[in-house]
Amino acid sequence: MSVIDIFRGYFEFLSNFYEAPVLYDGIQYGSSEAAFQAAKTLDHSEREKISAMRPHDSKIAGRNLKLRNDWETVKVSIMEEILRAKFTQNPDLLQKLLATGKALLVEGNNWRDTFWGFDVNLAYGANMLGQLLMKIRAEHQEK
Repeated sequence: MSVIDIFRGYFEFLSNFYEAPVLYDGIQYGSSEAAFQAAKTLDHSEREKISAMRPHDSKIAGRNLKLRNDWETVKVSIMEEILRAKFTQNPDLLQKLLATGKALLVEGNNWRDTFWGFDVNLAYGANMLGQLLMKIRAEHQEK
């Protein structure tokens, strides 16, 4: 089985930092990262501010938000919703995702993200982003 273990270069489109429009919960974002960071709060004005940010800036802003009370229980399902929006609203990206075939998708990183990715220095990670991408890919392959 082939492995795509870094979401850069040709496979950058798999990254949440890839700039592609995402309409989520009635707000247009420039990336899935911005949509995800905004979803951490229920404050509509904060979400609007984040919608105009580049991915890196939205991540920083997300660290300073007052988190919604249920965040830890809903963050994975929210990420899945946002990824579905990203790939259904951008058919060219869906085609690229489908073109990865049955490859194992691993969001390899060196910044200690062991929940969404796999830290190559620690040789550990749950790779939830990769898992969700493969789930969405499989569903579209079945269609």
